[in-house]
Amino acid sequence: MPDNSQRDPLDSWLDQQVQPLPPPPGTFELITRRARRRKMRKLAVTVISAAAVVAAAVIATPPLLSLNVKSTPVAGSAAGSQSSPTVSGGEQQNGTATRYAPAPTTSPSPAAPVYAPVPPNFQPVSVTFVSTSSAWVIGQAGTPGTCANKSNPYICTSIAYTNDAGKTWHGGPAPATTGPSGAQGVSGIRYLDGTSGWAFGPELWSTHDAGKTWSQVDTHGARVTDLETAGNRAFALWATCSGSSSAGFAADCTSYTLMTTTASSDNWTPVGTATTGLGNGGAATSASLALTSATGYLLAPGGKLYSGPLGGAWQQTGTAQCQPGAAQANGQPSGALLALVNSTTVVVACQGPVGVTVTTSTDSGANWTTAAISLLSTGTPTSLAAAPDGALALATTSGLYTQQAGSAQWKQASVASAPDGGFSYVGMTTNDQGVALPANASLHEIWMTFDGGQTWAARTPITPGN
Repeated sequence: MPDNSQRDPLDSWLDQQVQPLPPPPGTFELITRRARRRKMRKLAVTVISAAAVVAAAVIATPPLLSLNVKSTPVAGSAAGSQSSPTVSGGEQQNGTATRYAPAPTTSPSPAAPVYAPVPPNFQPVSVTFVSTSSAWVIGQAGTPGTCANKSNPYICTSIAYTNDAGKTWHGGPAPATTGPSGAQGVSGIRYLDGTSGWAFGPELWSTHDAGKTWSQVDTHGARVTDLETAGNRAFALWATCSGSSSAGFAADCTSYTLMTTTASSDNWTPVGTATTGLGNGGAATSASLALTSATGYLLAPGGKLYSGPLGGAWQQTGTAQCQPGAAQANGQPSGALLALVNSTTVVVACQGPVGVTVTTSTDSGANWTTAAISLLSTGTPTSLAAAPDGALALATTSGLYTQQAGSAQWKQASVASAPDGGFSYVGMTTNDQGVALPANASLHEIWMTFDGGQTWAARTPITPGN
């Protein structure tokens, strides 16, 4: 047996019963609270990680329809009472779009929202080019109630865009509105660049992400009859109108106010007191706007001509030889059409009893020279455009007509087969390239020229490969 008497004192001490010291008061409660906090932090990290995965999945999944089928919030009001003129109204036009002034020949391609098919039965009613290759068109695709929109068959407003001068087209999201109908919907489109754009007539919608999303702008009851962009701004005519006319959303408008906003904003404000509440004795009338890269002009009811810098107030600079009449279906005036060659040269086409006269002013409207166009005695003018070199293009109910720079002669443009009803719009993007829209949108066509308006041919917005 082992000799316990010889054991090490340490071994003897270990054999004794050791009593542990009690912890300080509150130790167990502290440990419990710390454990609970660690558990909550782990749970929060788990929830945030799950939310990030869901958000990434939503962003990575593009919409399959070219129509905006989700409800769209109001983007913002028109700057409170300041942007709510006593007599609503406003108009504008764009120096970078194809309507009255040249667009840049180069521009970044728009950041395409989706590569979706152009919706079936797409009928374009308005077009805007921001370069020689990039453009958007807006229109309707189907009849409200039977549109190819599974979420809401009453939403027929559709948008298509091209990055190759109309050779191929893609569908994109559109404002969630049923389309032109009385005092609702949109019928026009203008982009400032490849990012910011507006759909209008009579409602007002904006996008600041190349058309991926659209938001409605509160116009406080005013109808937007025209909109154009230039420089870093958009301009629009906000009109006071009554009722809902079958002749068009602007057929019963009596007062106009010129409004403006910067490219990235939806805060619209009046340009100034001189261009606020413009009318013609309470009679239903229309107005027209044209812009260069730095200057704008407004042909107001009664024929008064206003002008000013894009970033400042406008004043009356003269009176045209004719005055705008009743609004056309697209909101543009009949009887008098406005175009700009440069910041001081203004052109107005006047519809007379036996034909059309084109008047030109080189001093901002103070003095005018007149030339008659007997060639157009059988057609009604619908749209006028000027190229950078001074050449003019005129759309009428009988066809397209051009006057080359430096010439006094008007000639009917050569077209493969002129559409019945003529054209509702013409614009020149450069000296050589231009675009026109047939009055009959059911033809599904956009017409283009690449030789200064001498010859035109139709292009149909369809899905690439079809």
